[in-house]
Amino acid sequence: MAANPYQAYQQGAVQTASPGELTLMLYNGCIKFIKMARIGFEQHNIEAKNENLLKAQKIIQELMVTLDTSSAVGKEMMAMYDYMNQRLIEANVQNRVELLDEVEGYAVEFRDTWKQVIQMNRKQTHGSGGQA
Repeated sequence: MAANPYQAYQQGAVQTASPGELTLMLYNGCIKFIKMARIGFEQHNIEAKNENLLKAQKIIQELMVTLDTSSAVGKEMMAMYDYMNQRLIEANVQNRVELLDEVEGYAVEFRDTWKQVIQMNRKQTHGSGGQA
């Protein structure tokens, strides 16, 4: 049985994405699952809340695994990812929806910064032409 067209598109997008674009996709996915977990909280749907928080945690864990910690910035990001992961665990176990706002705020900030980095790299790679 063939996959639906959206799934095929998503799979193709992931397979052809640059490492920077993949990181951007991870941030977007994390934000999406946090929003879905919030809906689970609001609807008192424990299963949806738990499932989406676990997905957000897996994305943060993937960001941690792929992070280069040889620089000070990398070490600081690792600490932030660890903190975000812990806050998601607390939100889930203690049913504290307000913690989602905190983690989502960090994820949005990181995503927006990463998007700017990708745009600057594109301009440097493709934009300046032959200027000396």
